[in-house]
Amino acid sequence: MTAKKQDTKQKQPKSFEASIERLEKIVADMEGGKLSLDDMIARFEEGQALIKLCSAKLDEVEKKIEVLVTKEDGSPATEPLEEIESETSPDGAEEGELF
Repeated sequence: MTAKKQDTKQKQPKSFEASIERLEKIVADMEGGKLSLDDMIARFEEGQALIKLCSAKLDEVEKKIEVLVTKEDGSPATEPLEEIESETSPDGAEEGELF
């Protein structure tokens, strides 16, 4: 493994927000047109790793989200987001009422 790849892995941000900020910086650097091909490839690889990290974090958070719904008796209740999504009909209309 090259020193640049090792440095990139060591510098990966810990938080979702820091990862997004780093991704924005990578995009700006790449769009600037001043990077060498090797630097572009290194930034691309770092960006891919950050996207994977952010995607995993979003998936984790999505599993924790609960949606407020109305029961048949009119009382409010919560259900995990995944259960609500699985109740969506093929045309995209929800079968239950959501607030």
